[in-house]
Amino acid sequence: MCGIVGYIGHREAYPVIIKGLTRLEYRGYDSAGVVLFDGDELKLSKTKGKVSDLTAKAESEISLTGNIGIGHTRWATHGVPNDVNSHPHYSNSGNLAIVHNGIIENYEPLKKELIKRGYTFHSDTDTEVLVNLIEDVKKTHNLKLGKAVQIALNQVVGAYAIAVFDKERPREIVAARLGSPLAIGIGKDEFFVASDASPFIEYTSNAIYLEDEEMAVIRLHKPIKIRKIKDDSLVDPYVQELQMNLEQIEKDGYDHFMLKEIYQQPEAIKDTYRGRLHANEGLIRMAGVEDNLQRFLNADRILIVACGTSWHAGLVAEYIFEEFTRVPVEVEYASEFRYRNPVIRENDVVIAISQSGETADTLAAIKLAKDHGAFVFGVCNVVGSSISRETHAGAYTHAGPEIGVASTKAFTTQITVLALIALRLAQAKGTVTNSDFHRHLQELELIPEKVEKALETNDVAETIAGIYKDAPNCLYLGRGFNFPVALEGALKLKEISYIHAEGYPAAEMKHGPIALIDEQMPVVVIAQKQEHYDKIVSNIQEIKSRSGKIIAVVTKGDTQVRELADHVIEIPKTVDALSPLLTTIPLQLLSYHIAVMRGCNVDQPRNLAKSVTVE
Repeated sequence: MCGIVGYIGHREAYPVIIKGLTRLEYRGYDSAGVVLFDGDELKLSKTKGKVSDLTAKAESEISLTGNIGIGHTRWATHGVPNDVNSHPHYSNSGNLAIVHNGIIENYEPLKKELIKRGYTFHSDTDTEVLVNLIEDVKKTHNLKLGKAVQIALNQVVGAYAIAVFDKERPREIVAARLGSPLAIGIGKDEFFVASDASPFIEYTSNAIYLEDEEMAVIRLHKPIKIRKIKDDSLVDPYVQELQMNLEQIEKDGYDHFMLKEIYQQPEAIKDTYRGRLHANEGLIRMAGVEDNLQRFLNADRILIVACGTSWHAGLVAEYIFEEFTRVPVEVEYASEFRYRNPVIRENDVVIAISQSGETADTLAAIKLAKDHGAFVFGVCNVVGSSISRETHAGAYTHAGPEIGVASTKAFTTQITVLALIALRLAQAKGTVTNSDFHRHLQELELIPEKVEKALETNDVAETIAGIYKDAPNCLYLGRGFNFPVALEGALKLKEISYIHAEGYPAAEMKHGPIALIDEQMPVVVIAQKQEHYDKIVSNIQEIKSRSGKIIAVVTKGDTQVRELADHVIEIPKTVDALSPLLTTIPLQLLSYHIAVMRGCNVDQPRNLAKSVTVE
């Protein structure tokens, strides 16, 4: 979950690295560091805190010249966040420097062996063990850096994306990956290394994404050599043209990336169904589905694996798939699925959902499903990501880069893709009437316009946020398609405001949570004018009779809930199955404004990182 940046070329490396680390800070922000080489010596600066703390320190303690450098922004796994545990790390000789994203699981026995061989350690990290292991291999066998890295990595267990520099080979950086993403940008007489392409997007549109168990030796003025770590075989580099642009990763005048991404949802949803949804013709065209239609149609069961917000999108999809396709669906936490010896059959379809396409637990679940012969379909946002390469087929969400740690447009675009798949399968199976099929296609086409209307609740959400910003707890209730939205709303509040919140099916309130209701407990109720409306009204009356404070998300024009609720947020009406695309909007806005009012770092909430690439 850490962020890595490296540069070798004709520019001064420091500005490139610092700007790149700032763009990668969503991946981790408890400490940061940089090492530069000016042709004579390595110059290191690192510190606990954010990249802004690093720039203040580096500019006062080291010379910033040099055309080669590597940098790191950290989400701590081994060792508390402090100056010493920050990356980069040196080897004992001071010749090698490394930055690392991942976890070396067998670092303890390696460390003990290295201590016996005379090595000393200054940090608590597994990364310092790795760089000294590389040095030991290099010194013992009198090897060049690339070969030493390869041999060392064959001795480690775990996950890694690394960039290593040896001052004895001053025109070279070695990069490698297993389980953690790593991209190499290719410019004119310059190369970039980064956890994703955002650090080098303004310098080049050409990139190589390393595959698992691959390493690259990057030499100035020479072609990149990529080899398999296990068997040393050469790999032909596949150069991709990047799909993002610089404007997509800037705030564009918004105070926070999260707010920008909330407001991007109408366009993101439209981009996601563009070319796929042809409502007037009554058609859905998705190559990944059409090319594998028989696998979907023959499935006895659909398994959905995901984590966090993507898991909530999967829960919405469970309701949609079962409603329209009549195929049983199970939604699994990828982190549990991979470890509990699940029952997977060859005629199962497994749908793996991940915004980044790099979520470690979801990738492991994919590999497990493939080993059991299941057909695996990926839904992710990042072109060229690991999940897009590991699955048999898939669909991109086309949400554009999501920088805010708390996912917003990822959720709605994932639901959009999953709804398209479910409706197409229902049409092919004949489990939906022609009129219902057309009605849902037409409604989906109108969703961006209705999300625009839902965004007009911003001022109401901000007012409500001012009233409840100091509440210690909050309860979210929903039914049917909107039960997962209650879970997602509670997650958003927890993530960015640090208020304890829980989401429940509204009917389950009587089975425990009602004991918490008093005049201090705000309860957010998703009360759409749809199936089970009378039941949700009854739940609201139960809360009111116990002095709970009701914040209701209602269908525009609702009068019955308005009379009962303390606060009402109105959104447009749509069909039940697509209502989560609208009901989630005011919950995102409410969480955002509460977090801002509490002085929280909305885009970089404590202890979290955007892409969970470690277990």
